Amino acid sequence: MGAIQVGTASWTDRTLIASGWYPPEVDTPEKRLRFYADRFPLVEVDSTYYGMPNERTAALWAGRTPAGFTFNVKAFSLFTQHPTRLASLPAELRPDREQLGKDTVYQRDVPQTVTDELWRRFLDALGPLCRTGKLGAILLQFPPWFTISRANKNYILACAERLGAAHQPCVEFRHRSWLIEDNRAETLNFLSTHGVPLVCVDMPQGHASSVPPVVAATAKLAVVRFHGHSEKWTSKDIHERFGYRYSLEELREWAPRVKALSEQAERVQVLLNNCYRDYAQVNAQQLMDLLQG
Repeated sequence: MGAIQVGTASWTDRTLIASGWYPPEVDTPEKRLRFYADRFPLVEVDSTYYGMPNERTAALWAGRTPAGFTFNVKAFSLFTQHPTRLASLPAELRPDREQLGKDTVYQRDVPQTVTDELWRRFLDALGPLCRTGKLGAILLQFPPWFTISRANKNYILACAERLGAAHQPCVEFRHRSWLIEDNRAETLNFLSTHGVPLVCVDMPQGHASSVPPVVAATAKLAVVRFHGHSEKWTSKDIHERFGYRYSLEELREWAPRVKALSEQAERVQVLLNNCYRDYAQVNAQQLMDLLQG
C-alpha cells in the first residue's frame, strides 16, 4: 500500500489568517509555514500560476519546513494555455503593450524563444525544493477549452518532456470530454502509457468546466484535489467559488476511494482546495483522521 499525504492548496490565504486557525503569536510568514508544516506533510503552491516563482522564496520554503515535507507547484498560466497577464511576465520578456493591443497574452502571442526562457526560469527557481527533495508534482491544470484531441495529447507530452525526470507532472482536466464514459479508457490508457498521473477531482457538476469524479491511478503517483461543491462555482470571486466546507459524511465516502488509490500507486497526494477561512485545513485534518482510522 502506498503512502498517503494530505494537505491543502494554501497556507497564506487572507481569509485563513483571519479565521483564527493560526494562533495570535503565529504572525509572520515564516511562523505560519512552520505551524502549517507541523500539522500537514504536503501543501500546494498556487501563486506560481499567477506569477513566476522566485528562487529566493523557494529557498525560504525549503528552509522553513522539515525533512520529508512536500510542495506541489501549480504551473504558470502561460504553460497551460490560459490567458496570462502581461504584468506577470518578466519585463525584458514582455511583448509591447501598445503593439499587442491587450493586457493579456496566450502562449501563441509570444515567440517560442520567450516560452522556452520562461520554462527555464520557472524550473530554475524551483531548484532549492529539488535539491532538498521537497518538490512534489508540477500541476498542469488545463482550461475548459482544452478538449481531448491528438494535438492536446501531444502538448501534454511536450510539457512532460520539458519537465524531465527531475520534475513530476500531474494533469488536471477541466473539460469533460477527457473523462466521459466514451473516452475514459482512451484517456487513462494514454496517461498510463506515458506515466503521467491523472488528477482525480471532486468538484461541482453540471458546469462547462465540470469533469466526473473518476478515481484512477495512471502512474506511481496518484493525486486527488477537492474543490468543494459551492453553489457559486461560476463566480469570479475565488472565495465564493471555493467557499465550501465538506461534511464528515462526504469525507467518509471519499476515504475508501483514497485508500483504494493507495493500493494502485506508490504514493497518493490529497489536496483540499476549498480555500476559504479554515475550511480546507479542518477538512484535511478530518480526512487524515478517517484515513488513519
